[in-house]
Amino acid sequence: MPRSDSDVSDVQEQDVPHVLSAYVHDVRYFAALLRGVSFAKMASVTIMDSGLIVTTEEARTLLGTAYIFADIFDEYTYNPPSQQQLPSQSQSADSERENEELNAAFDINLSVLLECLNILGTAGPTTTNLKTNDKAHRFHGLGQGDGGNDNEPGPSKRNGRKDDKDVAGNARLDQYFGGGGKKTGMRLSYAGAGYPLTLLIAEEADGPTATCEITTFDPEPRLELPFDAEQTALRIILKSSWLRDALSELEPSCEKVTIVGNPPPPEGRVPRTSTPRLRLKAVGNWGSTEMDYPNDREVLEACDCPVAVSFSYKHSHLQKAARALQTSTKTSLRIDQDGLLSLQFLMPSPRARPGKSANAFVEFRCMALEGDD
Repeated sequence: MPRSDSDVSDVQEQDVPHVLSAYVHDVRYFAALLRGVSFAKMASVTIMDSGLIVTTEEARTLLGTAYIFADIFDEYTYNPPSQQQLPSQSQSADSERENEELNAAFDINLSVLLECLNILGTAGPTTTNLKTNDKAHRFHGLGQGDGGNDNEPGPSKRNGRKDDKDVAGNARLDQYFGGGGKKTGMRLSYAGAGYPLTLLIAEEADGPTATCEITTFDPEPRLELPFDAEQTALRIILKSSWLRDALSELEPSCEKVTIVGNPPPPEGRVPRTSTPRLRLKAVGNWGSTEMDYPNDREVLEACDCPVAVSFSYKHSHLQKAARALQTSTKTSLRIDQDGLLSLQFLMPSPRARPGKSANAFVEFRCMALEGDD
């Protein structure tokens, strides 16, 4: 008996392995990484053998990217799509790209994805106030910092409400993600272009389960903000808690935040006044605030600034990074000579996996306001 079109498609679907099949026994870390870039409704997802790249953007000036490495999953299987599985726009690429590795990509409603991950109520945002003393992690590819001095550690505030001396390090991520309560496992699968993203959510110990199918779309062209490391004018690594507490003290009414970097004093010369290596300035309806970071290794683990730089950014754009900043332990702040800001947040996994690096990171890139350099 001849087969119907639906029968043929079912057989083809069974014959072709899924582009992606992944499993994680506790979905909270995965959800937190996605939540870090959830300032926009739609997101682009790129699937590679090394993991997932999830990208969102706003107003063609702000770009958020979550790098979710394969090692954070308990199981991760990627089968590169064939040319027939790729969207039509990918099939029409130039011939010189035919030999490049084929990466699957699609757009998805990120808000819906996060709701599905939290469908059993165990993967939502937490209100825990993170405060820890994490020391161990460094950003890949970044060098050692410069020497410190005798300044008291911690940013000082001027023209604000009060000095903030009650600043601790970041809270232990295992307490944030791995504490008590029910854990929810997730199995994720994607059959290829035109198919939905399928999630199987289940509580441990034979608890309830839920299956979600989320519509995917052909990827749209996304904003590109390339950062040229050779044109870096300011590069700083610091504990995320120092930056988080400083940004929380800025006037909510301020429209822009100015980031000022200063070079170290000439070797052998002791300045009369201590010039901060990093300063954050903001002016609001109720006054101005300046946060100064001294040249102290307890505060700035690394600080490279050959010449003085000053660029301003929308306060609302910096606030978009608050969710990622909240769950990160280290922050890499870089500004190039044109004022492009790159904020990389290290998001350590709540559990160490022997022989594997399960840490992920979230990056924000933001263009400077014109006329403020």
